[in-house]
Amino acid sequence: MIDPDRLPNHIGIIMDGNGRWARQRRLARSAGHREGLNAAKEIVRAASDIGIRYLTLYTFSTENWRRTEEEVSFLMKLIETHLKNEYEFYRSNHIRVVHSGDIARLPGPIQREIGSVMRDTEHFTGLTVNLAINYGGRDEIVRAVNRWRSSTEGERDLAFDESTIKSFLDCPEMPDADLIIRTGGEQRLSNFLLWESAYAEYHFSKKYWPDFRTADLVSAIEDFQQRTRKFGGMDPEPENTAHQPAGGVL
Repeated sequence: MIDPDRLPNHIGIIMDGNGRWARQRRLARSAGHREGLNAAKEIVRAASDIGIRYLTLYTFSTENWRRTEEEVSFLMKLIETHLKNEYEFYRSNHIRVVHSGDIARLPGPIQREIGSVMRDTEHFTGLTVNLAINYGGRDEIVRAVNRWRSSTEGERDLAFDESTIKSFLDCPEMPDADLIIRTGGEQRLSNFLLWESAYAEYHFSKKYWPDFRTADLVSAIEDFQQRTRKFGGMDPEPENTAHQPAGGVL
């Protein structure tokens, strides 16, 4: 059972396996992407109901442009349509939508829809959903440095430290990720939230993304709550030390 007092503040999800899900069923890859969108909608609603404050969904990476032109075009249209049609879903669940990624390289219609949904939902105070579209962790850090260089702070050559980079990331108001979930059976980060996941816990699911459901999200959170997070510090002292020998370090 989930402990509501120990929820991860920010969950990031690498939604992997749409294509393999479709191939397993002898369907077109587009069918996997459509079903993956339904899974994403269920997980967003579940995260909102559970009380998660921030959720980042790896929607389209900077490396995904290497896919076939047909698949990329389908994904762009699917994303555009979803952004255009889901305002009522966001409104009824009080969900605020933000974006991470290089928006300048996206097609004009998607740029406009991203801007529109961000404006329309900016006053909602429930779950914040960060759509990582044309996103790459390395690319985000490079763009953050370039934004700093062209800013007043950069021109004045002020101290450059971790807080400086944080303030120029795509969504500087979002906290670091506590939990990263990856579906599809792979166990790698794939250039996702490289800066923000420095001390995240990881949960890998063998399920393909279209099969990932609310119960799987709950299981991942329960797994997270069993971890001891030290952030580079020492293990906590045992609760009962009455029988430990005095002196020494072993």
